[in-house]
Amino acid sequence: MPGDTSPLPDPFREARNRSGVLECPFHGEKIHMVLRHEDVRQAAKDWQTFSSDVPFRVPIPSEEDVRSMRQLPIETNPPEHTDYRAIVEPFFQRAKDPAMIAQVEALIGKWLADALGRPSIELVHGFALPVQSHALTYLLNVPESEAETWIGWGIHVFRVTGGLKKGIALEDYLHAQFDRAVADPGEDFFSALTQATYRGRPLTREEMMGFANLAFAGGRDTIIHTITCALGYLGQHPEALEYLREDPKRITLASEEFFRVFMPLTHIGRVCPVDTEVNGVTVKGGERISLCWASANLDERAFPSPDEVRLDRKPNPHLSFGFGPHLCLGAPHARLILRTLLRLCCERVKRITVLEAEERIEHEAVYDRPLGYEVLKVAFTPL
Repeated sequence: MPGDTSPLPDPFREARNRSGVLECPFHGEKIHMVLRHEDVRQAAKDWQTFSSDVPFRVPIPSEEDVRSMRQLPIETNPPEHTDYRAIVEPFFQRAKDPAMIAQVEALIGKWLADALGRPSIELVHGFALPVQSHALTYLLNVPESEAETWIGWGIHVFRVTGGLKKGIALEDYLHAQFDRAVADPGEDFFSALTQATYRGRPLTREEMMGFANLAFAGGRDTIIHTITCALGYLGQHPEALEYLREDPKRITLASEEFFRVFMPLTHIGRVCPVDTEVNGVTVKGGERISLCWASANLDERAFPSPDEVRLDRKPNPHLSFGFGPHLCLGAPHARLILRTLLRLCCERVKRITVLEAEERIEHEAVYDRPLGYEVLKVAFTPL
């Protein structure tokens, strides 16, 4: 079984083994990052001690400058979270429907055929972004032509820069979609929200916006990142593509390993309502901690040889989709896209040659973490 034995970058190893906590300032706010796998899992389950009921403060850094509404259901606690989640869960389960599975296969097949017919292709903007955008139209059951608008927003719609509301284009778009859905409802995600009820009352427009904002924000950078990193890995390790081609049943475990090692979201925030001790550190009431998914995914307490890519890793209790009541609603969608992509590559692609790679690095005060690619140019060789 091929595996990359060159160690994965792990900026959290020393602090994880020393105390399990790392203090880091984010935009002037000092936050204690929880680093160990079991500690992160326990905190993710314990919403009473580590609360998500904090608008704008679940993402790190905070997003007051990116959006104007609470994201739903992620910025709530049970039991409210349970009731909110039930409203949109049916749409995210569409990723398990045979009709949508066929749509995603046809979509990826089309873009892969196009890539195979070119001398080279830039994967981030020229492949992963359009695949993610078109696949989202299937999940939300909206016209596929909407994908062109979303592609036009570029990759990082939600990146905070200079205190500007970079998400204003998205908010204007969402308001227009809800206005359309009220006037002429259909079977799409926006229409469903205009007709939904929460505890016996209609949703407010702000609640609708909170659901829709997360549907776009949560699955954009993450899926683009995973697609690009997986293809980049297969380009750098041609033996891995051969290994999967020999037995496509291996794709399921391999995709979970890709989710583990190419974690797009470093961490997520929680607020301590009262003074709380975290691994010997006192976090004052009202302050935040970080649940560091990226560190937990590389914890040697949970993963043998965690800094190696093992495509047959089993068990693989990675936390790339979170843990506890806030487990990612989009997980079936992400798995469908990655597994379909890997299978079609096995069937159609002989080799992926990396021609140009510009890494993206997350630079923070006390760590630097590789975070996929700004640019990844490759050539696909057909079978």
